[in-house]
Amino acid sequence: MKKIIIDTDPGQDDAVAILLALASPEDLDVLGIVAVAGNVGLNQNVKNALKVVELSGRTSIPVYAGCERPLRRPLVTAEHVHGQTGLDGPNLPNPKIDIQPTHGVDYIVETLMQAAPKTITLCALGPLTNIAMALIKQPAIAERIAEIVLMGGGYFEAGNITPAAEFNIYVDPEAADVVMRSGAPITIQPLDVSHGMQATPERLAAIRQLGNKTGTAVHAMLSFSETFDLKKYGWAGAPLHDPTVIAYLLQPELFEGRQCNVSIETASELTVGMTVVDYWHVTDKPRNATYLRHGNADGYFALLTERLARLP
Repeated sequence: MKKIIIDTDPGQDDAVAILLALASPEDLDVLGIVAVAGNVGLNQNVKNALKVVELSGRTSIPVYAGCERPLRRPLVTAEHVHGQTGLDGPNLPNPKIDIQPTHGVDYIVETLMQAAPKTITLCALGPLTNIAMALIKQPAIAERIAEIVLMGGGYFEAGNITPAAEFNIYVDPEAADVVMRSGAPITIQPLDVSHGMQATPERLAAIRQLGNKTGTAVHAMLSFSETFDLKKYGWAGAPLHDPTVIAYLLQPELFEGRQCNVSIETASELTVGMTVVDYWHVTDKPRNATYLRHGNADGYFALLTERLARLP
């Protein structure tokens, strides 16, 4: 069983990723959830994380608030995709559980420093501000992290917020640069994978037909957020990004990729936030990440549907 900390900016797809993790207690020991500013502001993302934890029934999972803005830049948000709450679609009740008093960055640092080395995986579903700040505050955690698995970037599929940049990286490219240079083991789930993970009407119907509260809420979430992407791409279904991180931990055989160098553009006005991926090893730069490129969409949605059925 992997011990994980989820760092997130929920977001409908973040919410589904959290639910997938909380539905898999025999595989994943979720130590805590840390919110970060991203899809919407920090306070709303904290509230959304608390709502999702309550929806899952796993109310003992602690939730922390992390950073309210990127390291150097003004915050860019995505209400145009996720709605004003970031979690538009279902009508989830206001949470009854409370946020933890410790700052999320301190929680990450303290948990990693107190645990045995290489026993905790960080699952990054949003901008990398919290993880970068933890690495800056205590560089020693880099060698104690089992793995950082993140959803972010894109190379063959390029960007979704600018022509060159994916949203999570674009919001805080300096933080992403810190993480990529940290020396910690990193696995990247980019747009190259998630654009193939399309929530088609048939796949959404299977989730709705689960008949539980979670399935109904997830169907409502994705039915809302897919409107933007269906109009944008004209595909059969909208891509479901963030649950790829959790699916990789549960069934890594669903994905294919390779070790290569990944660098983050932080200076160019034209391409800031771009993930520059040396997928074909044309340079001698160190191979600092496993960059995934392909995924099994049928297996991904089968896993998601089976696990969501376990929740209330």
